Order: sequence, then C-alpha cells, then structure tokens
Amino acid sequence: MAPDAKRPARLAGMAGIGVDRMGALADATGRRDILRFENLDTDVPPPDVAMRITGEAARSDEDNSYLPFVGQLELRRVVARHVGRLAGVTYDENQVLISAGGLSGILNVLLALVDTGDEVVLTDPTYSGLLNRVRLAGGVPRLVPLLPGQDGWTLDRDALRKSVSKRTRMLLLMSPAMPSGAVLTGEDWRAVAAVADAADAALLYDAAMERILYDGRTPIHPASIDGLAPRTITVGAASKELRMIGWRVGWIVAPAAFIPDLALVNLSNVVVPVGIAQRAVAAALELPDDVGGAVAEWERRRDALLTELDGLPVVRPAGGWSMLLHTAALGLSGADASKRLFDQAGVAATPMDGWGERHGSGWLRFVFANESVDRIRGCGARIREALGAS
Repeated sequence: MAPDAKRPARLAGMAGIGVDRMGALADATGRRDILRFENLDTDVPPPDVAMRITGEAARSDEDNSYLPFVGQLELRRVVARHVGRLAGVTYDENQVLISAGGLSGILNVLLALVDTGDEVVLTDPTYSGLLNRVRLAGGVPRLVPLLPGQDGWTLDRDALRKSVSKRTRMLLLMSPAMPSGAVLTGEDWRAVAAVADAADAALLYDAAMERILYDGRTPIHPASIDGLAPRTITVGAASKELRMIGWRVGWIVAPAAFIPDLALVNLSNVVVPVGIAQRAVAAALELPDDVGGAVAEWERRRDALLTELDGLPVVRPAGGWSMLLHTAALGLSGADASKRLFDQAGVAATPMDGWGERHGSGWLRFVFANESVDRIRGCGARIREALGAS
C-alpha cells in the first residue's frame, strides 16, 4: 500500500513551516557570513543561574524522574505567581501543568477542548505551526486579518466580530503575535471578550513573548479584562523571554474546571516534561530584571534592521523577534524574494507560504533576534540590490 493511500484527514491543509528548509540550506553552505534571519533563535544567552542549576540537576536523582507527571511543585508554584502577577488573577499550583515546551502545551489544550469540525479563530498572519496544530486536533482555522500600517499592525476588530459561527469553540491568540510582532491593545482584548462571550468560546492565549515589547509598551494579559478570566487558558514557555530554547519547558495555566481534561491529555501525549530543566526555569522566572535586559538588546536589533530596510514595504513590529516584508508590493512572491536574497545577498529569510491567507505567500519574514547590530548594519544595500529595489 502506498504511504499516502489512506492519508488521515487531519493532515489536509497542513503545510511545512519553511524554516527547516531555509535553515538546512544555510547550514549546508558552511558560511559564517550568511545573515541568519530565517529561524526563531537568539544568541542572547539564558540567565547564568539557569545554566548553573541545570548542571546540578543533571546529577540529581530527584530531577531524573518521571514524577510528578504534572510538573515539579516548585515550578508550578512559581508559574502560578508569575502568570497571576501579569493577569491580576490568583492562581495556585493546582491550576498549573508543565508541558514539554509551549507548543506542546498548545497542542494539548487543543486536543482537550476542540472536537472534529470545531472552529478556532486565529489572526492572519499566524505561525503555520499553530495552524497545523489546530488541524491536528481536528479543528478548522478561521483567520482574522491583522492590518498593516505605517505604525505597525492592528487587529481588524470588525472581521473578528464576523468570524464567529455556531461552530466557534476557541480563539487562539498571541500578543506579540508571531511572526508579525502585532500587539493587541486593551480595546482589542475587550472585543475578544465580547466575541468569546457571544460564542461561549474559550481563549487560548499564547504568552510565549508577552513581555517582549518595544517602544515603552507594557503587557496586557487577557485574563485582566472583564469577562475573560474564566475563559482564558494561558500557555507560556521558557524558550523566548528566558532564551531557554533547548530546555523544552512550557506551562499551562487554566481555571480549575479545565484542569482534569488538560492533565489527562498532557499525560497521554508527552507524559512528562524535561525533569532536569524545571528547577532552572523556576529560578529564571523569579529573576526581577533579566527579561528587560534581553528586550533592550532585541529592540536595538529591531531598530537597526528597520533602518537598513527603510523605504522598503516592511511593517514595524511592536514586539517579538521578527518583522515582515511585503514582497508582493515589489512584484515578487515571498519564495522568489527568499531565493534572491539567499543566492545574491547571503541573507537567509523564510517565505510566509502557509502562514496566512491574506498575508501569506506575498510576504517574507526576517528574524532579528539572532544577529548582532554590528552584523545587521550594512545589509540594506545588498538586500535592495537582490530584490531589484535599489
């Protein structure tokens, strides 16, 4: 029997993320002069205390364990305090599950709450890995456009209101959004609250980057908005804000009524998160000023890249690690622009095919978190030349 003869329906509509292909191309050259704008990485190191504790945990029998299945108590207590401070809601350790990274946590929430054919509202563009996880869970993505403008991206609240149907089960939203860097305002979240109430839908909040904000912005956690706390499930991770990508630790924080099913799926999927990583994440989350220093460096890199791309149809991100170039405005697909930049300019950047309907194939993503300001400076001229925009 051919491998695709009975391809499961849940794989329909799923597309690759493109990042793996671009990363493999760049790696294969062996060149260090290629600008690596293709992958959501950063070279800003994790906190020293996290690396020290990880080394200790690797020699600890207690950390080299399956137990507890829901995550270590110390980390769950720290996460409850962390999310509670941002949300203005009191959570305890019994409302926290530790997952094997944030995206694993998101998939587990979708598997626990979304039935086949249920609709999940997301923004356009959205990381294709999130869209794929909705489909893996049997859900149907419904995309609400983000609108590009001179000052950045804004949510189309009218389209959001019209996105609701009898099949709407969940809204899956991220702020700052990936890959656009759009940040939802208080008015946006109040519109989300009204839509969620009308549809009796849950809100799955991807909080992976919520403190990576620029230009003096401060986080707005949706559970702080009237009516949203009972509906909001927060999924966070150590990968972005704490730069602990290889630790693979995330968390799910939810109202108590959701926890039994979430715990069942969490256990049935990956079983347990990485034991030797959890105490390190707990210590890093308790540091008072660590994230601010990293954000200041990423903001410098964002500003350097914006300067280099000045005059090109790029949209200013309000947060996060990446920004988008509207290649269709230059007469190019994202894939064509990506190839030109790689072949002619020594720049690896990922096309947005599969990342949106309106903002998909005609866009190109630049991740600025993994290149220093010194390496970013001067790239604009060769980018323009490769794109025929000089």
